[in-house]
Amino acid sequence: MLDLRPVGYVIGWLVAALGGVMAIPAVFDLIDGDPNFRAFLAAMVITTSCGVAVALACADSWRSDLDLRQGFLLTTGSWVSFVLFGMLPFVLGQPALSFTDAAFETTSALTTTGATVMSGLADMPRGVLLWRSLLNWVGGIGIVLMALILLPLLNIGGMQILKTGDFNTLGKIMPRAKEIVISCGAVYLVFTLVCALGYSWGGLSGFDALLHAMATLATGGMGNYDTSFGGFSATTQYVGTVFMLLGAMSFIRFVQFARGDVRSLFGDSQIRYFLGIYLALCAGLVVARLLHGDALSEKMLREVLFNMASIISTTGFASTDYTLWGPMAQALFFCAMMICGCSGSTTGGPKVFRYQLLLAGINAEIRRLHSRSVVVTPRYQGQVISEEVMGSVMAFFMLFFLTLGMGAVLLVLIGLDPVSAISGAATTLSNVGPGLGPVIGPSGNFAALPDPAIWVLTFLMLVGRLELMAVYVLFMPSYWRA
Repeated sequence: MLDLRPVGYVIGWLVAALGGVMAIPAVFDLIDGDPNFRAFLAAMVITTSCGVAVALACADSWRSDLDLRQGFLLTTGSWVSFVLFGMLPFVLGQPALSFTDAAFETTSALTTTGATVMSGLADMPRGVLLWRSLLNWVGGIGIVLMALILLPLLNIGGMQILKTGDFNTLGKIMPRAKEIVISCGAVYLVFTLVCALGYSWGGLSGFDALLHAMATLATGGMGNYDTSFGGFSATTQYVGTVFMLLGAMSFIRFVQFARGDVRSLFGDSQIRYFLGIYLALCAGLVVARLLHGDALSEKMLREVLFNMASIISTTGFASTDYTLWGPMAQALFFCAMMICGCSGSTTGGPKVFRYQLLLAGINAEIRRLHSRSVVVTPRYQGQVISEEVMGSVMAFFMLFFLTLGMGAVLLVLIGLDPVSAISGAATTLSNVGPGLGPVIGPSGNFAALPDPAIWVLTFLMLVGRLELMAVYVLFMPSYWRA
């Protein structure tokens, strides 16, 4: 029988902490004299009370060594709980969203997807805008820590290749999970503050600079304006390009770099592949725009660099409507949605390292076919890729594309056009944000979609953020019987 109480204890305190964070936007609205602060206070009381009550009720069974099944339940249960309580301010106060829209908006923020059903953002209370960005920022660091500590232990999607017995992650630099949390959190905070300074230098107000910096490092894309980056200066867009790419790289490498190990960052093949793919796609976009009749200019290059960085990092900001660049450009953006950033980053999607593992396995199999007397062992950054890891990667890709196909079919059956259905399923499953087409593209949002479609996309965001298997395992009867 699965003991739920240790899981409830952890989730309870996490929810209580989320309630405490609600005090920050409440203070902003109170300072502004906006009555919306009452919604945050009410949500804070409800969230904190429920979290503490659950934690205390489960306290007698707390132990630090959760087993594998409890780890899966904790992973999904904590994110679902954050959605259910994080949506309360959107329902109790402005913008007074329905339950469906509030669940979508909160899931999008926490999973760092950046898709939205809200419009008129410039007229929203500052507390609402801050809450969206806080959810974005918390979700970003949450997925970094989950990818570096929890998912390798759960043997999910090839992440176990990053695991050793004492949490020595990616290069054997730190012996304890606590140090990983503190070190990565410090890098995350410093990058956010530096990015905010860069945005201020580019002309944004202090409030806008901070909130956009939080969304940038989280690769979440929750901005303060309906036009996203459309009205921002060239300097701001260049700053955003740099920090979106930084947010898409492994944070553990930045920790190693800060400790004096320069080779750890520049010697990581995953980062080199990621940057190489990004530059190749940018070159393809330049060709696509030239073929489309656009003139080569600084503005054109800036738009290419910024918007491709936004998509491949799964941030979802947009400086222009790139769906007007022609079909070749749309195909390249769709490819970027299917690749995404590095493991240990804030990005969603399959990630580069899985493609590296897959290609290493394919290469080894081809060599075995024409050289049967040769023993070929696939490797990744010097490590032997075990059959368990390779099988886990294969299972991930099978589930990813099966989920993508089923999601797209459901959206078509609900009534979406094929382009919106396929791109909508892809952009939510990879936690990118905007899709393609006039409805959910960079110049639109998801508000016009019917409620059934919103729920399909909400599920895809959550299952994509949690690397699919952490969610799907809970639907297996054997999981609950074991």
